[in-house]
Amino acid sequence: MSQQPQGGSSRVPSSHELRLLLQATNELMDHTLSFVRSMALGCAVKLGVADAIHRGGGHVFLHDLIAALPNPVTASKLPHLGRLMRVLTTSGVFAQADDGAYCLTPVSSLLVSDGGKRKNQTQLVRLHLSPLVVSPFTNMAEWFTSDDGEDTAFKMTHGADFWGVCERHAEFSKLFNEALASDSQFIMDAAIHGAGRQVFEGIKSLVDVGGGTGEAAKAVARAFPHIKCIVLDRPQVIDGIPAGGPVEFVGGDFMDFIPQANALLLKFVLHDWNDKDCVRILRRCREAIPPRQAGGKVIIIEIVVGSSSEAIYHATQQLYDLHMSMVTPGMERDEKEWCKLFMESGFTKYKINPLLGLRSIIEVFP
Repeated sequence: MSQQPQGGSSRVPSSHELRLLLQATNELMDHTLSFVRSMALGCAVKLGVADAIHRGGGHVFLHDLIAALPNPVTASKLPHLGRLMRVLTTSGVFAQADDGAYCLTPVSSLLVSDGGKRKNQTQLVRLHLSPLVVSPFTNMAEWFTSDDGEDTAFKMTHGADFWGVCERHAEFSKLFNEALASDSQFIMDAAIHGAGRQVFEGIKSLVDVGGGTGEAAKAVARAFPHIKCIVLDRPQVIDGIPAGGPVEFVGGDFMDFIPQANALLLKFVLHDWNDKDCVRILRRCREAIPPRQAGGKVIIIEIVVGSSSEAIYHATQQLYDLHMSMVTPGMERDEKEWCKLFMESGFTKYKINPLLGLRSIIEVFP
């Protein structure tokens, strides 16, 4: 015997309303389960799927893929690997030919290392999807409602800020440096060999502030041999890097000291810091460069939220902004926020060049 609705009969939704309701339910589930796509991507990176397809000539069937993986999965997991690949082909990471074989796409081509012979972004994916980075996002609601004074969800989760966790976990620190180095190779190639080349022309000396292992400075030195390139970073970052070569390494804290140079490069540095610290860093930069008439400038490679008219870039910029604000005290900034920092730091003019997809090259002049 069926139950009757209490309080009288409810209105029966129209067929149009039902379609909208079902569509909304689907969208809600897609948002809810979107983390599965990220985890599937991370799994493919760990398994080495892109390299296996590359070694197979770029056209590999599922049963061959299992045997080609660096650490082959067991035969009983074949159906589950098929489900993984189905999600990743639907999302565009891989493609599937008419005969069912899996192929690389422009996205998965970025994950091909070819034994370290090719520039790739596998370590950047590993960094963003590492448990230490992901776990704070499961605590966002608790962080928003907490009054413990922690400035990031990352610190509330791990009991230390990002740099403190790097000091405690050597493997994580290594992953972080490798991820930034690989990303620098891609971005600097695009900046130097694309429309951004003119930004570096006419420079005589350059300091890469917080330049890590020096991949960006090395790219500049290769393209412009006349530029004297220096990397400034913490001693624990540059210790062990062989002396010699086209780049000089200087250990130090850029909050306190930056070597003098014709131009300074800050690549993915300022988004780690709050406004107060950014102004402090930029004032140090201002002290280290000559007047504009003598060629002094600061070159910043960062996201400028809203710099692109393409929706896909804007959406990813917003994701990066939330990501940075949970992991670090920093953020991704729009042009108005960047302008405020520059003016408070004593600079008089800036130019934003949205040449690098998600990121822009910003020239800042004293």
